[in-house]
This record gives sequence, C-alpha cells and structure tokens, in this order.
Amino acid sequence: MLSRLAEQRATGVLLRDTGALYLDAGEVVHAESPAAPGIEVLLTAGGRLSPEAWQEAVAAAGAACRTGHWLIEHRRLAAGELEISRLGALYDAAYFVLAPGAGPTRFRHGVRHWFGSLGGVAVGRLEGETRRRRLLLESLWPHPRLDTAPVSVARTALLPAARPPFLPRRQAAVLDLADGVRTPSAIAALLGRPAFHALVDVRRLAALGLVETPRGSTRATARAPAWFQNIGDDPDAALLRRLRVALERL
Repeated sequence: MLSRLAEQRATGVLLRDTGALYLDAGEVVHAESPAAPGIEVLLTAGGRLSPEAWQEAVAAAGAACRTGHWLIEHRRLAAGELEISRLGALYDAAYFVLAPGAGPTRFRHGVRHWFGSLGGVAVGRLEGETRRRRLLLESLWPHPRLDTAPVSVARTALLPAARPPFLPRRQAAVLDLADGVRTPSAIAALLGRPAFHALVDVRRLAALGLVETPRGSTRATARAPAWFQNIGDDPDAALLRRLRVALERL
C-alpha cells in the first residue's frame, strides 16, 4: 500500500497498529509511534529547546499545521538543527511503524500532521533504511524480544569486576536506567534519544552479558492503544492525540 500511495502522490496518514506515517505528495513527512520518543521529546529532553518554547510553538501554530515553520521563523531553532531532529524522529518512528507483523494497514486521505511539512523522504529510501536497521540489530544480538521487554541488569553484571572498564558513556547511561520495568523506548525517552539508539545499546549490552536476554525468540512489537488510531480529518484531532501521548509519558 505504501508504494502505491507513493506512486499516486497521495497526501494523508497511513495507520498501523504500531503507529502512523504522514504523507505529502507521496513522500513521508512525519512518523509517530508509541514506541519512539516524538520530536518534542528529542528537542526538550535533549536540551535543544525549553519545554516552554515548545508549548508556545504548538499553541501558536499547531492547529494550522505549521509548528516547525514557526520555530524557524521565530528563531527558536536554526533550520538545519530542526531538520536533523525532525528526520531523526521520522526514521526512528518509521522503524516501528514498518515492523513485520504490525497488523492491518489503512489510509486516511487529506489528514495533515500538526508539525507541518518541511520536506519529505522518499518511500523507497525510508523502507531501505528500516531494513538496514533491522539487519544491524540482528547482527549485534539476534533476540528481537529485547526491543520491547523491560531491560533488566544481569545478575553477573552486579559483580564489581563484571562491567567492562571502558564501557561507552551512552551504553552506561542505558545500563544505569535498567530497572526491570523500563523498556528500551522508555529509557530512550528519559535520555532524550531516539528509541533505535537505545535498541542498539541494549542489544550490545546483552551481547556483553550485562543485561538479561528474555526467553523465547518470538518477535514482539509495541502496539498503539485503540484511541491512537482514532484520527479525524480535522488536524486538531491529531494535535490533541500527540499531546495526550506526551502527557501519558510524564
């Protein structure tokens, strides 16, 4: 369906159990998934933008689907800096939306995202990057359940001599937040990082024997709650949906 929509230069939102892809003239301009921190998390938790500045932008331009343009026009962020964050969030969420076995797919024509369009990504390029990421994870430690299960520190890792002396800072930050309750996506949101980065770190930590590998090999995917896909044609509905997601993460 996605390839066909690209050929038709369709505009709207493609919905799956794992999230949504927003298209403009056949290119993907935004993606969101409950498994991936949104662009607002990457910008605010990452320290690039204050929560107050983000809320100001959404209040002023969200209903008109011009939040991104507003941030640039009012010099809250440079265009290049915002583009890096936007594409990072897009590829990150698309990885989960395009996951195998993500359930049925449907498309709503004409629906726009409240952030607005600042340029699209070709469907073929997006699918290719998603495949590359999936192969990378499999090459690191082929246990997909690690991507959605709570991250638990391995018992052997609790010994003083078990942790490598030169563990990279990024992996150490993930390990410090592994409490047996938080999933990789939850850890990513706390750190203000893309979820895929956390998946890579968790797989590497599991390969080192520092976090537990869940039993079984059945692929699990993060499913969106039922209300997540209840998108109306009014762009205000999509804006309210994203705000609800943000509030539930607090």
